[in-house]
Amino acid sequence: MVKLLVFLGNPGKAYEKTRHNVGWMVCDHIYPTLSWSQKFNGLIAQDGGTRLLKPHTYMNESGKSVRSCMDFFSYTAHDVLVIHDDLELPFGTIRMQRGGGLQGHNGLKSIKSHIKDDGFIRLRIGIGRPKHGTVSSFVLQRFSPEEEISLPLILDSAKKMLIDDIPTLPVTNTLV
Repeated sequence: MVKLLVFLGNPGKAYEKTRHNVGWMVCDHIYPTLSWSQKFNGLIAQDGGTRLLKPHTYMNESGKSVRSCMDFFSYTAHDVLVIHDDLELPFGTIRMQRGGGLQGHNGLKSIKSHIKDDGFIRLRIGIGRPKHGTVSSFVLQRFSPEEEISLPLILDSAKKMLIDDIPTLPVTNTLV
């Protein structure tokens, strides 16, 4: 049973609508009215029996926040689901799975490093790869106007997967 949903992103207005913050976009879409508290180097809230965490350590240090929260509540990696952007999936593809490679994602690397386990569930939101330029500049850019049109559909699908599909892992949806 998932006890902790971790939504990855970067704090600050400059990162608000970037590809790297799609995890936070999913959170804000599903839980627009929750009351959040500052704790564990992030924001924490509760929805029924599930806790939600938005680390505010920047992506590369997300593991610090996740580890603090997990230690406080005595959670294991199997209690955690991390929602994040994924370069390896085409834009519009969403995949949920337990474990797997980290695909170079610094937020996932940090979590694995801090909790010493990669057995957490991942909701991978495909953002595609850059056609030109560096990966780091690509993930910190906003979605294109064409992609932004599709974002509500992607966020709705992520919501459905989080609510309906956790027991039936792995799951893939391709929307665009």
